[in-house]
Order: sequence, then C-alpha cells, then structure tokens
Amino acid sequence: MDGVHDMGGMDGFGKVEPEPNEPVFHSSWEGRVMAMNRAMGAAGAYNIDMSRFSLERLPPVDYLGSSYYRKWFLGLERRLVALGFISADEIAAGHAKHPAKPLKRGNFKVADVERVMTRGSFSRPASAPARFKPGDRVRAKNIHPATHTRLPRYVRGHVGVVERIQGCHVFPDTAAIEQGENPQWLYTVCFDNRDLWGPEADPTVTVSIEAFEPYLELA
Repeated sequence: MDGVHDMGGMDGFGKVEPEPNEPVFHSSWEGRVMAMNRAMGAAGAYNIDMSRFSLERLPPVDYLGSSYYRKWFLGLERRLVALGFISADEIAAGHAKHPAKPLKRGNFKVADVERVMTRGSFSRPASAPARFKPGDRVRAKNIHPATHTRLPRYVRGHVGVVERIQGCHVFPDTAAIEQGENPQWLYTVCFDNRDLWGPEADPTVTVSIEAFEPYLELA
C-alpha cells in the first residue's frame, strides 16, 4: 500500500542521528512488546507479512509520532483485535473478559523460545521456471495495491537490469492478506541512480532492490 511507511526517496524529515551506545531496549515494556509479537506469531496467530501490514495501516500521525516499539505495540493491538484474539473491552479493562480463541499451534511455552529465536526459511519449491535471467532489462510495474507489497514506490515504472536470481520464496503480498504462500521467484534488480533521482544524482551510484517476479515485466 502507498503508506507513509514507504519513505524511500522522501525528504524533509530531519537528520538521522544515531544514539551513541544505544541500548537494545530503552524501557522494559519494549522487551515485553517484542516478546509478545514473537510469541503470538510463533503460536500461529499471524505471519510476519501480516505483522508488517498492520504497522503500515497505522494512521500517519501515529506512525510518524511513535517510537520503533510503540509502532510494534500499536500494530499488535490492532492485529489481535482484527483477528479476534482480544476485544476492545478487554483492552479497556486490562484483562481477559471472554473465552480465549484457540491458537493454531497451541499456547506458547518456554520450550518454544529457542525455535522462535532461530530465523526460519521462506524458500519454497518453484512451480514454474524463472521468467527472467541475469542481464535481462526489466521494468518495475507501476502498481499501487491497497494491501501489503514489497515493491518500493521509487522504482515503480523504472527500468533496471536483473543481477541475480535469489530463488523462489513465499510471496509477501498474498501472505499478508491470508491468501496463501503463493511462492514466487525473487530477483536482485539494479537501477541507474540518475534514472531514479534525476540528472543531478551521482552517476557512479547504482541502486539494487529485491523484487518478486509479479512486480516485473520485460522492458
């Protein structure tokens, strides 16, 4: 979706100023938010693309005005309400008021922690040969879906060159809206800096993105 989260190429937001010796968490609640997100995902409440999509749908004032983990918290709250795991009156009360909705993989247990902290694989078998090969000139489609996509706005409509085939993977666009994994080929595509940003851009710089096959067409 074309939300405020897709900030590539945008300016006017001020300098990025890294915090010296930044801690992993600034407050204990941030660690709890991370734990809740990981635990509910591991228990089968949602997948990572559904999680990302819930953050993208936050109102711009909340997205831009919130810290990293506050975004996670707001997204988690909206996601669990939408999926029926909690209700608005339970949020207001601060405790459960209704029977719990069953989780796909059952309740999260201490024994699950090690599995959850190990990054999973999103590689999947391909149902058809890759359409493109390294060296092909491809155009990023000028799409504007109302749902989650991994194609950044700043490359849409522009022509690049396929650098590498990265294998076949879960397609985030369908996974985010519970329409299945729908595995798709993934490519590294290289774009000329000046084509993206204009003639004043540094001609020695190129921009590479990872793009799924449905995002691309032969140029």
